[in-house]
Amino acid sequence: MEVGFIGAGRMGLAMLRNLVEAGHRVHVWDASEAAVGAAVAAGGIGASSARDALRGDAVVSMLPNDAAMRGVFTDDLLAAAPKGLVHVNMATASLACAQALTALHGRHGIAYVAAPVFGRPEMAARRELNIMAAGPAAAIDRVQPLFDAIGRKTWRLGDDPTRANVTKIAGNLLVACVIESLGEAAALARAYDMPPADLLGVVVGSLFDVPIFRIYADLVAHQRFEPAGFDLELGLKDARLALAAGEAANLPLPFASVLRDNYLDALAHGAGHQDWSAVTGVALRRAGLDAA
Repeated sequence: MEVGFIGAGRMGLAMLRNLVEAGHRVHVWDASEAAVGAAVAAGGIGASSARDALRGDAVVSMLPNDAAMRGVFTDDLLAAAPKGLVHVNMATASLACAQALTALHGRHGIAYVAAPVFGRPEMAARRELNIMAAGPAAAIDRVQPLFDAIGRKTWRLGDDPTRANVTKIAGNLLVACVIESLGEAAALARAYDMPPADLLGVVVGSLFDVPIFRIYADLVAHQRFEPAGFDLELGLKDARLALAAGEAANLPLPFASVLRDNYLDALAHGAGHQDWSAVTGVALRRAGLDAA
């Protein structure tokens, strides 16, 4: 397939490499010239603008936040898009942004598929992402070869694109809760002069022996927070997305409130460039325990 790709950050670049390796022609644009250069080095074809990337069968976007999505996908851009194009938005969007993008594409007759993913950049490189896809069934069928090149499994969630975003926001909230619980358990180990790796190794190996616990238990136990696979600032963004979704439905999410405050605490102490699992340093600091 001939596709466009907008947003070649850490996750986007890993996805793009897999698309190229699967034989797809990928036209890439990013606001960062360095990101475009890295994508071209990986086999992509540089596009001069977002509009220039709207060509072929589909355009995949992996932008960092709502502002970037709204700033790129405008009435003017979609009015110029080729008829029959499918836009696959694989980023984490707020529900308000997801609803606005769904309506915007509908006005221009452009098929819109929301397809956020679960996984970190290293998992993307190994094609181990889980893809939550929601949108018109025929549009998902058309871009399924792209999903097959990028991920391990595609989970179809219905015709309404926002269902994929609800799933992504809820899933990220669960992961954040896992990380927080691992951090508190590690702090408890440290308080009793026990290496966190020993405690977490037993607990995860006997009770929670699944990838998400294994990955983050290792990062937390050994405080491997750099280089970041997922920035702590993005963790704060996701906590706020969960709180906004809950507020819109009059749904209290007390754990999300605690997580938001802990991310703010970690940011105030200089952890913004670190992985979001660095939020676990908050529990250590509150207990008067220095980082190991």
